[in-house]
Amino acid sequence: MTGASSTSTREPVHTHPVAGFGTVTITPVDPAADATLIHGWVSQERARFWGMGDASRELVREIYEDVDRRTTHHAFIVSRDGTPVALFQTYDCSADRVSECYEAQPGDTGVHLLIAPDAGGGAEHGFTAALLTAFMAYVFTDGRTRRVVAEPDARNLKAISRLERTGFVLGPEVLLPEIDLPEVYLPAKPARLAFLAAPVPL
Repeated sequence: MTGASSTSTREPVHTHPVAGFGTVTITPVDPAADATLIHGWVSQERARFWGMGDASRELVREIYEDVDRRTTHHAFIVSRDGTPVALFQTYDCSADRVSECYEAQPGDTGVHLLIAPDAGGGAEHGFTAALLTAFMAYVFTDGRTRRVVAEPDARNLKAISRLERTGFVLGPEVLLPEIDLPEVYLPAKPARLAFLAAPVPL
């Protein structure tokens, strides 16, 4: 799956060389071009916490078309030296259901991360940490973000542990409410909040 590519003509919004790892590029999702790639990732059992396991390719495309229309939510394909390895999403917490579960502050940016099924995360030491380094560099240079907020599924202990190792401070366990709209459906989800403040300038 990670060897797959898309026909997207969109340009990267961030390029980040990571020593000993390679060059990480972050490119906005093109729903038409990337639907097959994303569907191949989210439909696998290992991606069950992403919540799209039963989605068809067409539904995946529709979901990311909806994201693409929004100004508060963004989705990106992440590549390592040109090979797609992850799906990364950011959103304004004040415009998301997570704001019903805690007191969102100005500059709070939420993030979601899905590593591709056969990317190096399972076998290559430091793989996910290297990607997170690039992600945080991008998010904290967007001119708006003061704090990154993550809300992994509360049952996803591996993801929660990874966030702690990255420097996130764990918050409370919450229940993200169901969203049932014509353009998008999200079931209720038990989640663990985690927070990472912007680095203090030297």
